[in-house]
Amino acid sequence: MPLLNRLPWVRGKVGHPRRYPAQLFGDRAYDSEGLRGACQIRRIIPRLARRRTEHGSGLGVFRWPVERTLSWLHRMRRLGYRLDRLLPSHEAFLKLACAVIAFRFL
Repeated sequence: MPLLNRLPWVRGKVGHPRRYPAQLFGDRAYDSEGLRGACQIRRIIPRLARRRTEHGSGLGVFRWPVERTLSWLHRMRRLGYRLDRLLPSHEAFLKLACAVIAFRFL
């Protein structure tokens, strides 16, 4: 719930700013009636995999870019082990790692 409340404003049409995204994707760990209700109050469509169901819900199509990006960031060992105690230095190394990844991609 605190994460939903801290989401930044979503850009949309001019004059119609959206406070929350249209959909929320998540795996089985996020499946709960409380979270689904909180999403409905905020007019977010919850796309959460149901617990105790077979795999193959189709959410992997949306999840794999996130998982791939996290694996690229964890290749930078300093980020994977979180050696920095101060948040500004960690954010600086995170931005540097994103720049290196983008440079390698180009």
